[in-house]
Amino acid sequence: MNESAALRAPLDAEALRRDLVGPGTIARLDVVESTGSTNTDLAAAFTTAPEEWPQISALATDFQSAGKGRMDRSWQAPERSSLAVSLLFRPTPGGRPATAETYAWMSMLCATALAETLRECAGVPAELKWPNDVIVSGSKIAGVLANLVPAPGGSAVVVGSGVNVTLSREELPVPTATSLLLEGARTVDTTALLGDYLRRVSRLYHGFLRAGGRAGDAIDGDATLLERVARSMATLGAPIRAELPSGSTLEGTAVGLEPDGALNVRTADGTTTSIRAGDVVHLRRTDGRYA
Repeated sequence: MNESAALRAPLDAEALRRDLVGPGTIARLDVVESTGSTNTDLAAAFTTAPEEWPQISALATDFQSAGKGRMDRSWQAPERSSLAVSLLFRPTPGGRPATAETYAWMSMLCATALAETLRECAGVPAELKWPNDVIVSGSKIAGVLANLVPAPGGSAVVVGSGVNVTLSREELPVPTATSLLLEGARTVDTTALLGDYLRRVSRLYHGFLRAGGRAGDAIDGDATLLERVARSMATLGAPIRAELPSGSTLEGTAVGLEPDGALNVRTADGTTTSIRAGDVVHLRRTDGRYA
């Protein structure tokens, strides 16, 4: 048994439920040994019986055999080498139906909570790459994907996160990825990581709702969601190339975020363009920080 395999303990579902499930935090937490995709399963369960899935509901596993990423990319990691969790939100800020802007922020809210968990619980310098990848020193360590799920009585947003935990270099899906083990994390305990992440998501999400579901309003007198995201986002201030859904590309410097989470890019001629979808590549800076 190699070093990475020896560290692969299963999630402790009982401990997680005991510590996390309760009023104002996580309403329902299901942990399964394996699944094809937590996002697919949670969306299907909600569509079938929405009354059984209050907010915030969570479905977690440490073996996902058919996970999906952006642009319908798929992958499969060795059993218990990664952590996959999907969260279901039914946002009604101030008792009102959610706006498109509120829905748009859900993936970045979760990505921000995940980056904070990896920094403060695992001790690795995690940052965000727009729109919702989590990176360490330029290498991807986690991804976040959101899906809007319509249902009678109101839609929900399902946000899935996948973290590379104990993957060895040979097990990485691509050479540009990394894992907590490879980054020398202070813990690779998936139960501890998941618990920290869910607590952060809950606090951030309920604060966001109290702020009316507006990313530019302060959460409990503290920073706004927009500011929390910006603090973690390595993309801001970086030279980038955006590969857009149309097939075209845009190069420039990422200079800010719009109220709906769109990325503002200033090109060499001084023009600023907002992009709402696409793949972003961090270009190498003069200090060599981004590749």
